[in-house]
Order: sequence, then structure tokens, then C-alpha cells
Amino acid sequence: MPLYQSQTLKIYNTLSGEKEIFKPIHEGNIGMYVCGPTVYSNVHLGNVRTFMSFDIIFRYFLHLGYKTRYVRNITDAGHLTDDGNIENDRFVKQSRLEKLEPMEVVQKYTVDFHRVLDKFNFLPPTIEPTATGHMLEQIELIQKLIADGFAYETQGSVYFDVFEYNKKGLNYGELSNRNVDELFSNTRDLDGQNEKKNPQDFALWKNASPAHIMRWNSPWGEGFPGWHLECTAMSTKYLGDRFDIHGGGMDLKFPHHECEVAQGKACNGVEPVNVWMHTNMLTMNGLRMSKSTGNYILPMELLSGENSFFEKKFQPNVVRFCFLQAHYRSVLDISNEAMIASEKGLNRLLEGVKLLKNIQPKANSSFSVNDWITSCYEAMNDDFNTPILIANLFEGVRYINLLNDNAASINAEDLKSFSQAINEFLFNVLGLKDEQSVENNNEKLAGVVNMLINMRTEARSNKDFALSDQIRNQLIALGIQLKDGKEGTTFSVQ
Repeated sequence: MPLYQSQTLKIYNTLSGEKEIFKPIHEGNIGMYVCGPTVYSNVHLGNVRTFMSFDIIFRYFLHLGYKTRYVRNITDAGHLTDDGNIENDRFVKQSRLEKLEPMEVVQKYTVDFHRVLDKFNFLPPTIEPTATGHMLEQIELIQKLIADGFAYETQGSVYFDVFEYNKKGLNYGELSNRNVDELFSNTRDLDGQNEKKNPQDFALWKNASPAHIMRWNSPWGEGFPGWHLECTAMSTKYLGDRFDIHGGGMDLKFPHHECEVAQGKACNGVEPVNVWMHTNMLTMNGLRMSKSTGNYILPMELLSGENSFFEKKFQPNVVRFCFLQAHYRSVLDISNEAMIASEKGLNRLLEGVKLLKNIQPKANSSFSVNDWITSCYEAMNDDFNTPILIANLFEGVRYINLLNDNAASINAEDLKSFSQAINEFLFNVLGLKDEQSVENNNEKLAGVVNMLINMRTEARSNKDFALSDQIRNQLIALGIQLKDGKEGTTFSVQ
């Protein structure tokens, strides 16, 4: 029997404002969509925190035996900071700033995104679609919305008609608990608003000016899609008109997810998502992270130690452990003290688990392993409460230490169950790494790289500079940087 059939999982649903017993639309199968990165700049730590939360959720569903389709998109077009001024397209801005083609910008930061998430031991999503790869689906959705009276074309742009949507008995603002009158009074006067029937209407398609770089053909002329449309197109394509879970950061609740709700209901006549999930923000030293204030750090700067906020560099395992000690719906604050404490705590857990292989079973158990395992499931079944799960893991390590000191006993059957459970929760559900395995892999990596360094040195002495450059460039492509010095060549993993 699959494990999920014996579990009662509750998830906080933003739409209802309550924890609800989770029941998949199709028994044994889960469809989950998470809004991915907008790849015009380096992924930041707040993004990492959000995606880590859904990595844990994905891992737990797999652990419970669900066949899970996890879709996480790449936004590589059409991301306007508002619907009025197309000069606010972030890809166009970054393209001009870096003097690169827009798709060079996309490729550069998509690679960075994947590299960073790999460092933190993320599982890849089942499907990772891009906005530019789904133009046809977006255009078809717009045509349907126009045909059904939910959208209108003006001057080569197409807008979703929020008032018409509400007039048909629907409720724009239901996810974020806003009403149209409040939205109207709070709307700023933006360039291009004269194209709209109502200030609240949002762009489905924008007419591209002659100077706009990213543009596609459409029935309304050359242009590009609105930001909100891509997620509706991709989520419904891969998960259906109604699916189980849609997630993202709390900053996406309005307007992005609100617009997705409206688009889905207008297109298909059903609530598009059963459960909406939103992660809370990440702060540093008690303050909001912001480039403008200087209270800001990139993930790789935290890992390398090249920053002015932390006294040393920290392993990805430690950062991951630190993040998981706060519930995904709570604000997480990181600081030097928090990271040091997380490093000590993680080492204590890992050292305790290592002792298990030395434990010899006895006739009886002085500890209820079944109760402990149940408490671990209760934590995760309570809206994925990783802090409580971690507390239970520490309790498990306390028991291991007692066993190691012969101050407690465990029988053979319980020892097997306990060992399997603590390893499963620590390494597979929480996604932490077995440092002993990592250390062995690092030794093997160092051996291979040093062998290549010796081959490169020999090639250079033979004046075979083509081979020397090839070795260096291929190592760089793998994230391994060589540094030539008086004492020889050393390497670092980026």
C-alpha cells in the first residue's frame, strides 16, 4: 500500500485562509506549478528560500508515494514592471545595460539559476517550460478571452477586462482579498493607461514600439505577451484546467496570481487551482534585503565568504539547514549568529546519525520508535512544518547518543526502522547531504582535476597551447576555475 493512503496532510490554502486536508484531484497523482525565476539578473537568496520550500514539498510528496508532476517555469519574456510603459521591460533594460542580445541575458542568468540551485541540492522539476517556448498557447488563450468577452484589443495591445469579469458574477480580488473599487482608488496614472477601458485592466499582449527588441507576430501585430498570461498558458498545458497546487512567493499574490485566477476562470469556467501556497520573505540582520540600502547578498557570496556580513564562508548544506529551521510561511532572518548556530546544529545531527552504524541491538527497546516516526510525519503533515521535524530529529540524535553510551537499548527490528526513518527524513525529505559522502566525492574530484592540471602543464611545456586552452575552458564550463601562480596551478569550484 502506498504510504500516502495512511497519511492526513493539511496545507494552508491562501484562497480560503485556512489549513485544509489535502486531497488530490486524481488519487495518487499530484500536479504542482511554481512560478519560477525571471532570468534577467542573478537569482537572489529570497528566491532560493522560496524554491527550497517547494523542493521540500516536492520531496515529501515523492516520499509519500505520490506520482508528482512538478512544473516550474522560466520567465524569459514579457516581464513589465507595469502595464503602461514598455520601456520598463526588464529584459530590454538589462540587454542595453550589458550590451547583450536579450536571449544572451536569458541564457546567462538561466545558467546561473541552475548552478545556484544545484549547489543547494535541489531536485529538478519534472517540467521546466519557458515563456518564449509557449507563444502559440498564449496567443490562443488571448483569442479565447476576446471571443468570450473577457478581453479587448486596442491599438495593437490586448487587455483583460476586469469589470466585465466581475459583471459576469466572478470576483477579481478573491485571492488577495481586495475589491475593484479599492483597486480603482489606489491606481496610479501610468503611461498608456488611456488604452484601457478601466485602470484595473491588465495586459495580455502589448504592442511593440519600433525600438522594442523582443517581439513576436500575433493577430494584433508585432508585440509580446503580458507577464501574467504565461503561467496560465503553461500550467494548464501541462497540468490541466484545474490542478492541485500553485505556489510562489507572497509578493506574487497580487497582482500576478490574482490575474492567473481570473484568466483561468474566464478561460475554462472553473477555479484553476485547489490550493494556493505562498512563502514568506527573507530578511538579513533584521532588515529587508535590498540592493538600494546595501543590505543585500547573493547566494554565491554567502557560500564563498566574499561579503562584509558574515565572518566566514558557509557550506550549502548549512545554508539549507538554516533556511529549514523556519516555517515556509514565517519570515526567515539570517545573520552571522544564525549561520554559526546552524552549522553547529547540523554537525551535531550528522555526527549523531553516523554513530548509528556502530549501535548493537539488544533484546528490548527503551524508546518508542513508532511514536518517534509518527511525530516526524505529524510535523510534515501539519503544513510541512520543517522546524518541528528538525526538533524531532534532534530528539532522535539524543536517543542515539544514549544508545552509544549504553544508557538506552533498542531491538534489531526497531534499530532497522529507526535508522531508515532518520536517514530518510534527514537526507531525502529535507534534502541535506551526507557530509561523509560529499567529502569522498570532493577527494575524487580533486584527484581528477589535478590529473587534468598535470596534463595541461605538460601541454604547455610542449607548446601545445590549443590543448592547454581546451582543458582550461572546459573546466571553466564545469564551474572549475584554474589559477596559475609561482607555486603552480590551483583550482577552485565556483
